[in-house]
Amino acid sequence: MAEVLVASRNQKKLAELHRVLDAAGVSGLTLLSLEDVDPFDEAPETGATFEENALAKARDAYRATGLASVADDSGLEVAALNGMPGVLSARWSGVAGDAAEKDRANTALLLAQLGDVPDGRRGAAFVSACALVSRAGETVVRGEWPGSIVREPRGDGGFGYDPVFLPSGSDRTAAELSPAEKDAASHRGRALALLVPALRELAG
Repeated sequence: MAEVLVASRNQKKLAELHRVLDAAGVSGLTLLSLEDVDPFDEAPETGATFEENALAKARDAYRATGLASVADDSGLEVAALNGMPGVLSARWSGVAGDAAEKDRANTALLLAQLGDVPDGRRGAAFVSACALVSRAGETVVRGEWPGSIVREPRGDGGFGYDPVFLPSGSDRTAAELSPAEKDAASHRGRALALLVPALRELAG
């Protein structure tokens, strides 16, 4: 079994890649997270784009462990905020604390900033860039999930801005979708699906 390091401590991201690989019929890979390897210096996310950040994280992980490494950088781009929060999505509010506290603070700030924006101008997209770095080289892909921002959080699935993101053509927020429904449509699901051919090669 070939080992692939998912350069994250977020078990939901690990589970998402598992589901994408299962759906594509890819076997022969063991997925590890950062919790499964010795700690190493992780460079801060200073890139101006999701692609730069994802590639830097994957390169760091590969260099430190020698394992084929997948990393993603993702966030929310809101048209009325000129594409922000963008690469700053995870730290938009500047609040410290656990992931749930940060998510609530980030979402509350976003809704406050969009308070006066009419429904027709609340367009947004989730964006994910995923990078794979291995002996075979480097692959970077991008997935986008268009939609809009609702006025009140709805649903308790997912994480981040999912409760306020209404995918285009849906009457349910991302937090109201099942994991399988979200995988089939989401930005990260779309990006990870684009990585499947390279991961299939690693699986041999």
